[in-house]
Amino acid sequence: MTGAPASAAGGTGRPAPGGKLGAAAVDEASLWNIANILTMVRLLLVPGFVVLLLMDGGHDPVWRAWAWAAFAVAMITDVFDGHLARTYNLVTDFGKIADPIADKAIMAAGLICLSGLGDLPWWVTGVILFRELGITLMRFWVIRHGVIPASRGGKLKTLAQGTAVGMYVLVLTGPLATLRWWVMAAAVFLTVVTGLDYVRQAVVLRRRGLAAERSAGRDRAESSR
Repeated sequence: MTGAPASAAGGTGRPAPGGKLGAAAVDEASLWNIANILTMVRLLLVPGFVVLLLMDGGHDPVWRAWAWAAFAVAMITDVFDGHLARTYNLVTDFGKIADPIADKAIMAAGLICLSGLGDLPWWVTGVILFRELGITLMRFWVIRHGVIPASRGGKLKTLAQGTAVGMYVLVLTGPLATLRWWVMAAAVFLTVVTGLDYVRQAVVLRRRGLAAERSAGRDRAESSR
């Protein structure tokens, strides 16, 4: 649990009585902040979204509209929970783990369901999911050397993906159906380009980290002589 102030956790700002038990109570309270609650709501929306999307064979316009509403709420909470956590110092270990899981779960659920229904080519789903999984694993690969920050391109990619999947969830015809194809094409393009940029950043970060470790090792060896 990162150092959220007691006031943000709903406490009084005074040391909690009871030694370890009191400290545990403060940590437990800090878990239930608004940012984490929004993340948990997003996680709970995933199965509901899938059920709504697949109701009556998955092609009923009314059920698809309800599924879109659930997807839209999930996307909105994604915007607000991270902002609230950073602004009001509500960052917790739970949030660090659950937030990216919730983001990828709702997106993966939408892509897989749409491809399973025949509305979206499987290769599109494969490219996006491969990129998201690959970048997540890459972040863990270089985490001891540093953190790869979210770029503007990555945020634009997320917006494009969310918009495109939302448009595919709705039953659209005519010009809007054509427009959603172009939005998805833009999302796939940004997915690939930003993915390659993250790979570049990870390689550079790892090289610098290894160089710094070798330099520190030489300094320690020289100082011990």
